[in-house]
Amino acid sequence: MLNRAQAPILGIAAYSGTGKTTMLRKLLPPLRALGLRVAVIKHAHHSFDTDVPGKDSYELRKAGAAQMLVASCHRWALVTETGDAAEPRLPDLLDHLDHAQLDLILVEGFKAESFPKIELHRPGLGHPLLCQLDRSIVAIATDAPLAADPGIPVLDLNRVEQITDFIVRTLAPDTRADTAIEVNT
Repeated sequence: MLNRAQAPILGIAAYSGTGKTTMLRKLLPPLRALGLRVAVIKHAHHSFDTDVPGKDSYELRKAGAAQMLVASCHRWALVTETGDAAEPRLPDLLDHLDHAQLDLILVEGFKAESFPKIELHRPGLGHPLLCQLDRSIVAIATDAPLAADPGIPVLDLNRVEQITDFIVRTLAPDTRADTAIEVNT
């Protein structure tokens, strides 16, 4: 399904309020320090704006531009209006990335799609484990002991270096001398 991607893909899956975005913000600096070029795809369940009301790009998009590309010497961004289209699918979004410039793609959301994911789990929030229903979850990062062995690696949610090491050994083994862990997808 996700064979359009040339770089390995790893999702961060969890219930809302568990800390998916916070975890991604913590993972990016050490992955970058290892020389990895990382893209992030994030699913939003609501309408959102990437530019600020009053700015030219925002005003032009609101005035009716179907696509608004804003660029500078530092970055560029493309905003495409989709109207009332169906929810985006991860394989379709992958087509918009420049895969030649990537070593790893991290995904927040899209938990219903089948691709390798690390589940973030906080037992104190009272949610069931996602891995019980999603066989594409390859590890669990938790902040407390689990009631039962999930049969997949369990990582410490508060040790970003441990999660980073798991990602590198699992999905980007060429960046380190460690042996890669096989991920069944």
